[in-house]
Amino acid sequence: MGYISMKRGDQKMPKSKREKKPQDEKDPLKKQSPHTSEEVLASKLKTEAREKTKEEVNLGPLLELRRSIQKRRPKFIRQESWRYKRLETTWRKPKGVDSKMRKQIRGWPKIVKIGYRGPKLTRGLHPSGYRDVLIHNKAEILLLDPKRDAIRLSAKLGRRYRISISDKAEEMGIRILNPLRIGQKSRKGVRP
Repeated sequence: MGYISMKRGDQKMPKSKREKKPQDEKDPLKKQSPHTSEEVLASKLKTEAREKTKEEVNLGPLLELRRSIQKRRPKFIRQESWRYKRLETTWRKPKGVDSKMRKQIRGWPKIVKIGYRGPKLTRGLHPSGYRDVLIHNKAEILLLDPKRDAIRLSAKLGRRYRISISDKAEEMGIRILNPLRIGQKSRKGVRP
C-alpha cells in the first residue's frame, strides 16, 4: 500500500486568504422562458396560497384556475382501448418498449403528467369551494364548520331523518349539497 505525499504547493489555502468570487444575481447565459399571462397569474396565486393558511386564502380565484385547467386537460384513456372491446377505457400507464403512447408521439393520446394537475388547496373540494362531507346522522353535523364544510346526505337515510338533519343543518347555517326537495303538504304528515 502506498502513501500519498503532500508537497507545499498541494496544500489548500486557509479560507481567509481565498479569493471570493462575485456572484452575479442574473446569469446572462440563462434564458428566461416566455410565459403567458395566465401561467404567470397561476404561479402567483399558487405561491400566495402556499404562504397563507387555509382560512386566510380566497379560494375563488383558485377554483376559477382549477376550472380553466380542467377544460384544457385531455381525457386520459388506456392504450389500444379503442381497438379492443375487452379493454376498459380507464387509465393505465403504457409500459411497452415500442409503445408510441409512452414515447409521446404526436397523434397518439396524451399520457398523465404532473403538469395537468390543479392547485393543491382546491383538490378534493366541491365546485362551490366547500369540503364535501357525507352525513349519516345528526351527531356528525355537530363536528362541522359552517364556513368550510357542506354536507351531503347519505343515500341510506330515510325521508324522516333527511328532514330532521336538514332542519338541524339550516339551524347551524350549513349548506346541503343534495337537499330533499319537498313541499309543505308532505312535511305535515312526517313526524320530527
